[in-house]
Amino acid sequence: MNQATQRLSINGPAGQIEALRDLPEGAPRGLAIIAHPHPLYAGTMDNKVVQTLARACVAAGFEAWRFNFRGVGNSAGSYDEGRGELADMLAVAAHAAPNPSTPVVIAGFSFGAFVASHAVAALQTQRDIASIVLVGAATGRFSVAPIPPELHAKTLAIHGESDDTVPLASVLNWARPQSLPITVVPGGGHFFHGQLPLLKNLVLRHLGVAPNLST
Repeated sequence: MNQATQRLSINGPAGQIEALRDLPEGAPRGLAIIAHPHPLYAGTMDNKVVQTLARACVAAGFEAWRFNFRGVGNSAGSYDEGRGELADMLAVAAHAAPNPSTPVVIAGFSFGAFVASHAVAALQTQRDIASIVLVGAATGRFSVAPIPPELHAKTLAIHGESDDTVPLASVLNWARPQSLPITVVPGGGHFFHGQLPLLKNLVLRHLGVAPNLST
C-alpha cells in the first residue's frame, strides 16, 4: 500500500495468519485492525474497501493491520462461519497490541463488519476501543452483534443506499432497536464503486481528521 507496508505472518488459533501492517508518519496514535469480506466470495485483505479503510486509518495516524482470515491466501485453516474468523481477529489484536491500554480501532467490511462487531463485544471490557467502523455490515445474512450503548458515540456505520447484497432496510432493522445512527451514501452500492474517496473521507472525519477533498 505504501513504502512502510510490512508483510507478516503471525501465530493464530488455526496456524499462521497472513497480515499486512501499514505505518503512519510519526508515532502512531493507536492501532487499527480491519477485517475483510466473506472468504468464500473472494474476500481478502486486498479488497478495495478494506484498503480504503486502512488508508484512512493511516492518514489519521493509526498503525493499520489487515489480515487474511483462515483459509484465505497464505493463512492456515478453513472457513468457520465466523467463529474461527473471530478468533483470528482477536489473535491479531493480541499480537499487534499486547498492551491493553493501546487505543484500538476495530473495523470491518461486509462479513468483516459482522466479525468486527463480535470482536467489539469480546474486547470492550479488555481494551481501549478508540473507534468502531462498520461498512456494509452483513446484517440479515449473519447475526451482527449490537454495539454497546457506551460505544455508540465512537461508532461509524456506513451503508450504501443501493446496496443489493445487503439491503439498506436490513441494516436499519439491526440499528433501529439500538437507536444507532447509520450513515447512508446516496446511490452507493455494496462495494462503493466510484465512491471510495468519499468513504475514506467519512472515516477520516470520524477519526477526527479533516478530510482531504482532493482524494
